[in-house]
Amino acid sequence: MPRPLWSGSISFGLVHVPVRMYSAVREHKLHFHFVHEKDSSPIGYQKVCKAEGKPVPDDEVVKAFEYTKGKYVFMDDEDFEQAQVEGYKAIDVTDFVPAEEIDPIYFAKTYFLGPGDGAEKVYSLLVQALEDTDLVAVAKFVMRERQHLGALRVRDGVLMLEQLFFADEIQPVDEIKPSKQRIGKEELAMARQLVESGTTTWKPERYKDTYQAELKSAIEAKRKGKEVHRAAEVDEGEEPIDLMEALRASVQQAKRGRPRKAARGGARATRSRATSSSRRSRGSGRAAR
Repeated sequence: MPRPLWSGSISFGLVHVPVRMYSAVREHKLHFHFVHEKDSSPIGYQKVCKAEGKPVPDDEVVKAFEYTKGKYVFMDDEDFEQAQVEGYKAIDVTDFVPAEEIDPIYFAKTYFLGPGDGAEKVYSLLVQALEDTDLVAVAKFVMRERQHLGALRVRDGVLMLEQLFFADEIQPVDEIKPSKQRIGKEELAMARQLVESGTTTWKPERYKDTYQAELKSAIEAKRKGKEVHRAAEVDEGEEPIDLMEALRASVQQAKRGRPRKAARGGARATRSRATSSSRRSRGSGRAAR
């Protein structure tokens, strides 16, 4: 049984559902350490006072809010407790909305919610109600000294708490939105054909983290004293002359059932940007290795 990250209750109307929160995902991450190459000793980090240039003991380190340049308000645990909003141990439901109305950009992190002791019946009641209505419950909750917006939904008979961003945390797109372009009918028809040729059903198990697998292979090879060879450069072939040629070639490739790659085409300026972007991507990939 995983260890709960948080415990409290879901509150809607006069109903309270005791729950425990668990992490819902386990990311593929290889953890690396900084060590001294000479003797493999771990590299330590000290909290150093920038004014004195000396290490500071933990009992002299405090949290502070800089309200103006160089001026701070010191905060202790009691101050944070006083700031807690009413019901800080509750997931307080405020609304019920259709799931499709929530733009995916608002989803930040997912948690499992399991029933608390003796709460199986009222927990199951909420699960069934959400399933029957096809709605999600919008709620607020406090965790790790912050208030969060959340959405409760059901997956495989278990409540999921989706931590959401607040509306003012989403960046506007005005500055990055492309200028209006004239799209030809033939170009649009060809692009649609390319998209439709790749349409399939969503099967998450189909997609694997190939970078992590390659990185593990490199680590194992180095552990055994073998030489790790740099991956060969991908032969991207001759660049298409224009956008229509790129679309046609991509559609033909899709019809043959070969692995699809992003088409590189368009005007010369477009090809130039794509090429420089590709080089930057490959360069950052090599640096990450």
